[in-house]
Amino acid sequence: MKYELDRIDVALMEALQKDGRASNKELAGKVGLAPSTTHGRVRRLQSTGVVRGVHADIAPEALGIGLQALVFIRLRSHTREQVSDAWAQLSALPEVVAAWYVGGDDDIVLHVAVRDTHHLRDLALDGLSARADVDRIRTELIFQHHRSPPPLYR
Repeated sequence: MKYELDRIDVALMEALQKDGRASNKELAGKVGLAPSTTHGRVRRLQSTGVVRGVHADIAPEALGIGLQALVFIRLRSHTREQVSDAWAQLSALPEVVAAWYVGGDDDIVLHVAVRDTHHLRDLALDGLSARADVDRIRTELIFQHHRSPPPLYR
């Protein structure tokens, strides 16, 4: 999906990445446009799917999450239907924060957030390894992570 973005669009996206709660008036001041024009630009970026949303960054500990992990999953079979079904079911698990369908030794990588090691063990044994379509799982604990927005190439 390719979009025609000009320097104003890029400046708006940069401003929104830095502060998703910025008012329309503040955004207009940053990009040098009238508030009404800025509002129209932001709405277009949203309606075309370029700006997919603004999200709150919640402290996991506030939700009782004490442990996060990456779970690497290899599937037994790789027909389009089986991969699609596994993807839909695995990525919808309540513990899944993010999911990737990848190439290489593994097929699916899940970022999971759980209460503790017992919760992770139960998820691994009951929610993942017990599935007939899962050949193997490998779990890596996350001690610390950093997330950045994607770079805005011009």
